[in-house]
Amino acid sequence: MPPLRTFILKVVNRCNINCDYCYVFHGPDQSWRELPVRMSTDVAYAAAQRIAEHATAHDLDHIDVVLHGGEPLLAGPRHLGAILQILRDHLPFVSFELQTNGMLIDNEWLDLFEQFGVQVGVSLDGPPAANNRHRVSHRGRSTFDTAVHGIELLRGRPHLFAGILAVVDLHNDPVEVHDDLAALGPAVIDFNLPHATHDSPPRRTDPDEPEYGRWLSRVYDAWIGADSSTHSVRILEDIVALSLGAKGSVESLGLAPADIVVVESDGSIENVDTLKAAAPGAAGLGLNVFDHTFNEVARHPAIRQRQTGAAALAEECQRCPLVSVCGGGYLPHRLSAERGYRNPSVYCQDLAYLIRHVQATLPA
Repeated sequence: MPPLRTFILKVVNRCNINCDYCYVFHGPDQSWRELPVRMSTDVAYAAAQRIAEHATAHDLDHIDVVLHGGEPLLAGPRHLGAILQILRDHLPFVSFELQTNGMLIDNEWLDLFEQFGVQVGVSLDGPPAANNRHRVSHRGRSTFDTAVHGIELLRGRPHLFAGILAVVDLHNDPVEVHDDLAALGPAVIDFNLPHATHDSPPRRTDPDEPEYGRWLSRVYDAWIGADSSTHSVRILEDIVALSLGAKGSVESLGLAPADIVVVESDGSIENVDTLKAAAPGAAGLGLNVFDHTFNEVARHPAIRQRQTGAAALAEECQRCPLVSVCGGGYLPHRLSAERGYRNPSVYCQDLAYLIRHVQATLPA
């Protein structure tokens, strides 16, 4: 039983902006409506105890805790500081990360991040037109300037700035998006494919063409063709690493056992939370931090499914020569009502195109 090493804590279940592609608030699973707005310190304390117990049982000398939402900064500095202190008291070997839309970052927040060594990622989809296509306020107004202001504050403490997360949109120019995000000085740019399933496929101009693969291939060309790059592009760097026989860093590629679980604001423990994009209840495990250990979580069939590598994949994926790199694609993107998760990714043709494009540039 591989141990769990990354724990996503959903410290807030509301958001101060209204991204139309958000899998939490606009996805098929609307369980957020019944969850507490903020994670209580009692839940944080129980989670910290369970994580420490798991780390001791598996002799782990390091774990990662990711503070997530909704928008985690809606918790407020005092409350989030209390949660961080509880976690640090129980887990002296923890590394903290936080994903935010950047709208609320100010010097008080930066001081708190500094105190606990929190690495901060900001979500931004590119220049104003690209970002405002989906990432707008609840009144439909632009969020770009405020988010970039938050990034600029983070850049004043570059050791805290983890990177930028962007969602691919075929309407946006990939080179412009890459270059604009790179100009903001992130260490890492993460490009995520829009969450989709076989029953609710991604938007395309031509369903028979690898449009997302071509889009990301143009990003790859811009990235490796730059005069000087101080940032990585995670999906592309992982494809390079996996193609050369090294280990990747994300669950959406490769065949390494998954080690991520989610603790919701009420203390319930869930599978990878992006499964909420697939179907109502798809992330549920029926477990919680008050009554169950993380060893029990790791033994749950739904978690084991993410740890069995190629054996969990569709037969056509197991036969594919690219499987060690694509890993069958991200689990939520494999779902269909007819075959469950035993499908190639709904982005199969895109991943194949992108991987072959990248591999064509690597040493033989």
